[in-house]
Amino acid sequence: MVGNVPVGGDAPITVQTMTNTPTSDARATIDQIRRCEEAGADLIRVSCPDVESTAAFREIARAAQVPLIADIHFHYKRALEAADAGAACLRINPGNIGSDERVAEVVRAAKANGCAIRIGVNAGSLERDLLEKYGEPCPEALVESALDHIKLLQDHDFHEYKVAVKASDVFLAVAAYQGLADAVDCPLHLGITEAGGLIGGTVKSAIGIGNLLWAGIGDTLRVSLSAEPEEEVRVGFEILKGLGLRTRGVRVVSCPSCARQGFDVIRTVEALEARLSHIKTPLSLSVLGCVVNGPGEARETDIGITGGGNGKHMVYLSGVTDHHVQSADMLDHIVALVEAKAAEIEAAEAGQAQAAE
Repeated sequence: MVGNVPVGGDAPITVQTMTNTPTSDARATIDQIRRCEEAGADLIRVSCPDVESTAAFREIARAAQVPLIADIHFHYKRALEAADAGAACLRINPGNIGSDERVAEVVRAAKANGCAIRIGVNAGSLERDLLEKYGEPCPEALVESALDHIKLLQDHDFHEYKVAVKASDVFLAVAAYQGLADAVDCPLHLGITEAGGLIGGTVKSAIGIGNLLWAGIGDTLRVSLSAEPEEEVRVGFEILKGLGLRTRGVRVVSCPSCARQGFDVIRTVEALEARLSHIKTPLSLSVLGCVVNGPGEARETDIGITGGGNGKHMVYLSGVTDHHVQSADMLDHIVALVEAKAAEIEAAEAGQAQAAE
């Protein structure tokens, strides 16, 4: 458990991100956390590099609506402070915070405060002895590092942990996670670290994380992008939606457009994605520019629109042709239909929940 969020077993795969504001600036950090929560983040990591950060962490944790993970490097006292300040999880490497007694102190603080621990192994910061042993970062080195850190926690009778073996190289990361999954039975946190910008990093993350999830490996994930943290959350959910593992919000099926299109598909999809980002209820929307594939795709979605001639387009509801809409009214009309459908689904689910009680 990370706070009130289960990780591992049959629990849904959780989506994480990390703030990039100075943690000492509680207001800015809380504002960023709020945006990430709106995007659907299940867990949010906050870096605690200094005492000013852990001092602000208490206020930040009280304001957050999702559990917070305190990111700790080297300074074990920051872990003690963060645990006392309301962290639901500590991200540490037990081997780089000092002596066995320091590890014991961190474990005691974690136990006393109900904190989980995330062991974070990274190809860019492997221990010197492992680099000397293997010559370079490799899957075997990452797995050995993870097992060494796990043993440190187990030796102190601590078992509420999850583990990551991240690398910026997709092949290295995937092979390391595969090796770790064979070696241990604990929740695994997935990520391709330092993946790059929004487009390049999304592609690398989708390939690496997607491969692992498809193989049944992974319980929680973070898409590491040089982009705003809420974008990491959106990409994470898109990866899960693409694999049918989680659904949140509107799943858009749309064509790349061509000369047959009856309306500007690209601009329409951009506008719809922006205007429907507030919808959390899972439902599907198809936006196809012409009648070649439009009717077929619409049959499989909750709401669909297919481009027609003279600015007159066909709207489908629950896969059935229903009515036409003019180009000038199309955006507002589709948004209204999606919002109404989401409300209908929510009302039906609320009714079922009441009946079950």
